[in-house]
Amino acid sequence: MTMHKTGSREEWLAARLDLLGEEKELTRRSDMLAQRRQELPWVRIDKEYRFETANGSASLFDLFKGRSQLLIYHFMFGPDYTAGCPSCSSIADGYNGVVVHLENHDVAFTAVSRAPFPKLQAFKQRMGWTFDWASSFGSDFNLDFSVLFSEQQQREGGIEYNYRREPPARVPLEGQTVQEWKLRGAESPVAQIASMTGTDVATYTRDRPGLSAFVLEDGVVYHTYSSYARGLDGIWGVYQLLDRAPRGRNEDGIWWRRHDEYGRG
Repeated sequence: MTMHKTGSREEWLAARLDLLGEEKELTRRSDMLAQRRQELPWVRIDKEYRFETANGSASLFDLFKGRSQLLIYHFMFGPDYTAGCPSCSSIADGYNGVVVHLENHDVAFTAVSRAPFPKLQAFKQRMGWTFDWASSFGSDFNLDFSVLFSEQQQREGGIEYNYRREPPARVPLEGQTVQEWKLRGAESPVAQIASMTGTDVATYTRDRPGLSAFVLEDGVVYHTYSSYARGLDGIWGVYQLLDRAPRGRNEDGIWWRRHDEYGRG
């Protein structure tokens, strides 16, 4: 017998209409926030960034591909990773199919990661993705947009991510494998995901996810917006669907995998 509240169709409809009012208010509030994003001041980009792409070396200007707007997903795939972050991979499954719509609405889209381009291409082929993916290997791009941090910042609490400063690591991270964390009784979701990228905890967490927006006007590139961490929930398509399922996200630790890894045990 279910332990969840049950009722008649009339009771359900009354509760649903009450919830509908709140949903409509959330939609209106979301529209207002979108407008405020667009009203943020633009910051001119004068630094020359170079990326490796399927068409060779490219500038930030080149990534617009003739359009006036550019969205960049900061995909966690560092040079030492053996595979892309599974969380970023799940998000990528969602935006892979909508890029064609963005491109036909004056918005270019590309993922950017620090891993060398051949490594990105091999993983992209494995996943069956078609979106553009550029390598920022050797560039300051990830540092400048707050999705890459140093060992020293980890040790000393110098990481400023998602617009707030993080405290120093509570335990020495460098060289800590996931297995060593288990022995210490300190296994965490982050440690689990680190193992799925073939790295230790410190290496994995020096790269971070994010989404940045840029605009091109009169030949000048401007940075307009960046979002990180839970700010990416809105583009993580599977969560938007789970939030409408009867049991919601129903999570117990790290349950998701890269889409070709389910069923492997």
